[in-house]
Amino acid sequence: MKPLSPETAAGFIRANTALMRPPHVPEVTLHLADEAHDLWHRTEEQLAEIGLPPPFWAFAWAGGQGLARYVLDHPDTVAGKRVLDFASGSGLVAIAAMKAGAAEIVGADIDPFCEAAIRLNADANDVTVSFAGSDLVGHDDGWDAVLAGDVFYEKPFADRLVPWFSALRQRGTEVLVGDPGRSYLPRERLEKLATYEVPVTRALEDAEVKRTTVWRFV
Repeated sequence: MKPLSPETAAGFIRANTALMRPPHVPEVTLHLADEAHDLWHRTEEQLAEIGLPPPFWAFAWAGGQGLARYVLDHPDTVAGKRVLDFASGSGLVAIAAMKAGAAEIVGADIDPFCEAAIRLNADANDVTVSFAGSDLVGHDDGWDAVLAGDVFYEKPFADRLVPWFSALRQRGTEVLVGDPGRSYLPRERLEKLATYEVPVTRALEDAEVKRTTVWRFV
């Protein structure tokens, strides 16, 4: 199927979401799906038929909510810095970083729908977030900080991230990870910074609250 234009993607997002405040980060407003929207009920197979990847951008995941909360509560983490929000999804963490005083932020995600989602959400919060749609694993654009919410859910992906995060850390980049207990979290490389009880949607996480930890990669 021919890829949707950014304008069509934005229209799709507006039609299938509503502006909401994630419960753990009420300072931020996002276009999110819930039980009231058809997008919530569609299977991945149905979404593939209309050319839409699984809409991770339509939900405020626990790892992202925890990391966004930490950044807002500890603005020195990002204030005045060039920041990458990796696997940005909705742009929640990127928006939180801008609200906390980041000098510049790039939201990176390989899902092309995320470009429209991040732009709409940034506009809703009166901040500016740049977008990168390429796979940035292994790249280093001189960021002062890299934020990654909920990225250790698959072993092949985790195996790619660990050496990249390690190289960034050795160069001096602050790498922070928000994680609700995913299977492939490299705990031996992490220092715990904070733990939160994050309200989530049971249909996504099989729980109503997920204990989410913010870690520093060391």
